[in-house]
Amino acid sequence: MTAPETAEQWVWLALIRRPQGRKGEVFADILTDFPEKFAERRQLWLLRGSTSGAGGVKSAAVKTNTAPRAVELIGHWLHKGGVVLHFSGVDSISAAEELAGLVVAIPLAERAKLAEDEVYIGDLIGCTLVDIGGTDPAEIGKIQDVDRTAGPVALLVVRGATGEVLVPFARSYLRRVDVGGRRVEMELPDGLVDLNAADEA
Repeated sequence: MTAPETAEQWVWLALIRRPQGRKGEVFADILTDFPEKFAERRQLWLLRGSTSGAGGVKSAAVKTNTAPRAVELIGHWLHKGGVVLHFSGVDSISAAEELAGLVVAIPLAERAKLAEDEVYIGDLIGCTLVDIGGTDPAEIGKIQDVDRTAGPVALLVVRGATGEVLVPFARSYLRRVDVGGRRVEMELPDGLVDLNAADEA
């Protein structure tokens, strides 16, 4: 299969951190909501990515001098909150060290299908968050990141006119996600946005 040419055409599954073991295995942070799907995948791709923010990978730009590299997954297992991956042809610690910092990805067209009421976290980034709880819809700002480490409910990191606002991505608040229109509608409790803005000040 031909590799996609732009970052938007990839889905990131993991971020390789370091070697794990002596036979070429690597330990990686999980970036997918479906880590069990590693069992169904043989061909993966390695990209040169950049990381920042609470949500991990922000971009995996495809550069001409760092073309995506196709790899065959021959083994994996979950380990201490991450995943250990073993690729064909990577059979030593030194070979595994060379993979540190690379993003494990698949083409967007190959990602798992979701139910109608589900959405990929990555699809939320760049969308405009709108609060429809009041008399008139109020635009809160652009979703810059999603923090899934803060607790049982992910936090939307929203950049608005007053700065950064953290909004719980709770099902009880969510009313509509329009991925194509880049818009997320939520009915937020009174004072939530002001409270978060005050915490940042």
